[in-house]
Amino acid sequence: MSDEVLLGVPLWNVAVTLPVVLLVAWLFSSLARWLLRGRAKLGVATAIVVSIIAASIGLFLAGWIDPGLAPWSPLTLLLVLGITVLGVAVYAAVAAHFQKPQRESIAELLAAGESDRVEFKSTARVNLRTGQKDERMEQVIAKTACAFLNADGGTLVIGVDDAGTPLGLEQDLATMKSPDLDRYELWLRDLLTTSLGQTAAATVGIEFPSAPADEGEARTVCRLTCVPSPRPVYLRHGRGAAPELWVRSGNSTRQLSVDEATEYVMHRWPLSLGATIAAQLRAAVRFSEEH
Repeated sequence: MSDEVLLGVPLWNVAVTLPVVLLVAWLFSSLARWLLRGRAKLGVATAIVVSIIAASIGLFLAGWIDPGLAPWSPLTLLLVLGITVLGVAVYAAVAAHFQKPQRESIAELLAAGESDRVEFKSTARVNLRTGQKDERMEQVIAKTACAFLNADGGTLVIGVDDAGTPLGLEQDLATMKSPDLDRYELWLRDLLTTSLGQTAAATVGIEFPSAPADEGEARTVCRLTCVPSPRPVYLRHGRGAAPELWVRSGNSTRQLSVDEATEYVMHRWPLSLGATIAAQLRAAVRFSEEH
């Protein structure tokens, strides 16, 4: 047997087939994700693997229905696409079911204490040392939300001291013209939108549960639920200010330097196959123009 033949198939055929299969699987997975947008959340690599398996099943069914069908016939392509969409949808639904986070009550959060996913803040507007409104306190809230969004998500509870004792929102509410929870939520939304951007701010959930206090009297606190962001979220202190990348490190929030931020973004949000190829092509064009 020739060294250039593998099980009766020329090696150059195998070399060409592998990238073609990968490209077709990427195209089918991208089309399936687009058709299922808003209904199925799946990573690109996982979708490609599921598409390859689903396409194999589709080809098998096409051959079973009509052994004379060509791989590129309309019936074969429609059947493979249908099985691929179904496979991506089923896998995404099963993954979402088993990965569904268990939501803890506010009492359970306070009892467990602070962690890499939970942070307590006594106030969001008032500096307890001076008793006055302080913009630095507002920025602490924005930084913490930004760090949770850039990590694995988390919960920020306002109106609770470091020990988990509910203090309530009375001090913050006293600084507002209309001391009610609706106005407080509106202010908080504006703060997050200005600091993090409208898209990132819209993903943060805000609610006002009642937390049981030691003396038996419940106090209203503010609970911010931050889910992991699909893209980097940068903090801006104002117009013209340089963007900052904050992440959660253990039970603390820290800002990354420029080189640390670049490396963190590359590892946490890697470019898709198409974006990577496009970036390489643009870099090659710029290099050729400069030389």
